Amino acid sequence: MRTVLVTGTGGAGRTTVAAATALAAAREGQRTLLLTADPDGTPEALLGIRALRSAPGRSADRLPWSVPVELAPGLWAARIITDEWFRSELTALQDRGHGLLDLLGATPLDGEELTALPGVESIALLRALRAAQTAPPGTGWDVLVVDMPPAPDTVALLALPEQLRRYLRRLLPAERQAARALRPMLAQLAGVPMPAQRLYETAERWERELAAVQGVIESEATTVRLVVEPGPLADRALRTARAGLALHGCRVEAVIANRLLPTGTSDPWLAALSGQQQDALKELYEQWAPAVPVRELPHLGRDPHGVGDPRGAEPRPGDGGGADGMGGADGGGGGDAQRAPAGLAALAGAVGAPGARPDRPAPDPWTVEDRLADDGVLLWRLPLPGADRDGLGLVRRGDELIVTVGPFHRVLPLPSALRRCTVSGAGLRDGWLQVRFTPDPDLWPKRL
Repeated sequence: MRTVLVTGTGGAGRTTVAAATALAAAREGQRTLLLTADPDGTPEALLGIRALRSAPGRSADRLPWSVPVELAPGLWAARIITDEWFRSELTALQDRGHGLLDLLGATPLDGEELTALPGVESIALLRALRAAQTAPPGTGWDVLVVDMPPAPDTVALLALPEQLRRYLRRLLPAERQAARALRPMLAQLAGVPMPAQRLYETAERWERELAAVQGVIESEATTVRLVVEPGPLADRALRTARAGLALHGCRVEAVIANRLLPTGTSDPWLAALSGQQQDALKELYEQWAPAVPVRELPHLGRDPHGVGDPRGAEPRPGDGGGADGMGGADGGGGGDAQRAPAGLAALAGAVGAPGARPDRPAPDPWTVEDRLADDGVLLWRLPLPGADRDGLGLVRRGDELIVTVGPFHRVLPLPSALRRCTVSGAGLRDGWLQVRFTPDPDLWPKRL
């Protein structure tokens, strides 16, 4: 299944682009689910549908989203229902641990009194990514399009499974479970499950789930679309997002330049805004293309409302150039903008459907280059496009390398050969972080 995560700068129109991407995929005959975590009703207003709610009894399925609503042939939409999912999960956890709760004399919480805790939204969204992959063949989705939070929050969310797995390994290391064979006997003598046994069983289950979610995030079938409204303030935010996504191995499939105003207008105010956008758009092409395509979406002159004709007319060049009346009678597109389709069908063609899943995995970009013969070093090359030297940090900690890029950091386990080396230098060049390792004479095999 193809998974497309749509994120970008704040207020750039992520939800609109996510919906247009989902519609474009459905037009190509792919069963598509549009998933949103936005709780304020914006997706419903955009899609022109009633509120996305969970149905009675749906929480029993323990799926983290509402009942999907069909918007067009092959296109469904659903909302991540954090509160209902949290209540269902915590109730199930209490049921599994009822023996321990009875031993401690604790009173279980009722489902009606449970409310989602801060941060649960991220866990529910990650659970949704995993749940979408587990549908039986023939009953699931071909494409999952997820309306993600703003880019900084998305990067932090995508890093969460790996971070939590690392915490579990440090707090409950597998090598300390040597006495697990004795626990069933002790549990029989005590008459209740041993707390340590429950703890390790729960940790193992979490490890499996987190590993599965991380597998979805790192899959070649999962890509990111970055949405930006071109302008001088958005450039740095997009660079930071690009570096953060690259740090965690997330592949950017396309950059969507949204709400572009018409060019060639005689209105000086509109011409100044359009010129500023075009300058920023030029920088986008220089930074991203041709490795990552940049797609342009016109400003429709109003907010899209409803899917419209699923086959919808494509926006014509110069259409949708600003708000109604913007540019005047001779404003170079104002009149056409008022006649432009206001539904998502007007944008689906321009934004394009997700590309096909690659037939074979891409080569690992985190490569070690052997330069021992020429320079006496091993070179670890890490792709970090968008990173700058001022926000870059490196710390060697045992067999790990902690890489910091702006507000993001990642703990990378060193390849086996590099664990027997010392860090002798690093440099950032053309979007690549190159870390030099010199073999440690005390650890490196001696040549005969």
